Amino acid sequence: MLADDHAVLRSGLKSLLNSDPQFEVVGEAENGIEAISLVKSLAPDVLILDLSMPDMNGIDCIKEIRSRGLTCPILVLSMYDDEEYIKEVMRSGANSYVLKKSADTELMESIINIHKGKRYLSEKLSQSLLNNLLYNDSDTYDLQHPYKVLSVREREVLRFLALGHTNSEIANTLSLSPKTIDTYRSRIMNKLNIHKKSDLVNYAIQYKLITI
Repeated sequence: MLADDHAVLRSGLKSLLNSDPQFEVVGEAENGIEAISLVKSLAPDVLILDLSMPDMNGIDCIKEIRSRGLTCPILVLSMYDDEEYIKEVMRSGANSYVLKKSADTELMESIINIHKGKRYLSEKLSQSLLNNLLYNDSDTYDLQHPYKVLSVREREVLRFLALGHTNSEIANTLSLSPKTIDTYRSRIMNKLNIHKKSDLVNYAIQYKLITI
């Protein structure tokens, strides 16, 4: 089953998967609430889920699915590659995390693995996490880190702002209004005690939320 608010992406994934006799797409959802309902009614073998969806984001969707006792393996397909975000996704109950840019080479392998009860991370992510485990003396993000006070949506908006996207561009990507993005921006700056855009960018670079 596919859950993504972009119809073009769902169509591409559906064509890719249905071209292989091992797979059949049995349902599609365009937001988190619809995804939960369909997982319950269709009981798919694997759910492929985007994180940035309207009404309910991907992490909250995963938590709700698990809270209802639904054990369907969940493969998160996302463009976000920062480690703290990936950790939160996996801890929420996902079985796999695949980068969208790697979907053409890793998606099917990931589906097969999690259907067998295994976990799977994109190769790039696995190497990065392993390197940090070997060479970092402590976790960059402790429980008191101010980043922890941000909601999942605020973290998404923070990364887009730090990467230089305008409110309108972010609103279009997240299916929200520019006014809502402006509200998120104000909340983020207040919570992090940051008052200038340049300081926001420096913060994101310092804590490896984005890379130069």
